[in-house]
Amino acid sequence: MVHILHIDTSGATGIVALAADGRVLHSRANTDTRNHAASINIMIEELLRDANITLNDIDAVSVCAGPGSYTGLRIGTATAKAFCYALDKPLLAANKLVLLAYEQYHKHLSEYDFYVAILVAREQEYFLCSHNNKFDSVIAPIHLPEAELAALDTWNGRVLVTGNSNENIFNVLTNSKIEIVKTEIVAINSWALYAFEQYKCNRTVNLSTFEPFYLKQVFTHNSKKTM
Repeated sequence: MVHILHIDTSGATGIVALAADGRVLHSRANTDTRNHAASINIMIEELLRDANITLNDIDAVSVCAGPGSYTGLRIGTATAKAFCYALDKPLLAANKLVLLAYEQYHKHLSEYDFYVAILVAREQEYFLCSHNNKFDSVIAPIHLPEAELAALDTWNGRVLVTGNSNENIFNVLTNSKIEIVKTEIVAINSWALYAFEQYKCNRTVNLSTFEPFYLKQVFTHNSKKTM
């Protein structure tokens, strides 16, 4: 049985979970953003105690690699790396955009032709990725301004968009048959399945060089104010 520890401190809610062969056994959540660093190890201890296993029984650690809070991502990444270094275990990295898209793909499979995840980066800027109905990557996670978003609207067929984008996305993406599922919370059950597949395929990351997806390009926008 493969035990994978999951760590996500990328957003307002910090989540840790323990899964076995892709099935969640126990999970804990912390809703105090300012307390992620202090609470994460306590929650992990509680998970292990509830599952009646030790850290040595963990086969891998999966960390949510962003996009998200700069400080939060550093907390989760540092914790995951520390466990992997100390226990000589592999590190799995899961991009939040991919996890959001995978959740919808796992629910609907071939019902849609494309699964797109979009998160607002700041005003007129977005994080985006897309996959086809076999969950092959079409557009790898990127950060781009709204002006470039329409140029990516080349998906032919039914498109499910998930994330925290609003109805204004219809004004930008006009070529596709789009449906929106609003959420920016990673579903731990689908993440556990995704991480288990990563583990079986040996899709691990290098402990020394891995960094989370928190870096953004700097874009300039025309002011909406008139002089």
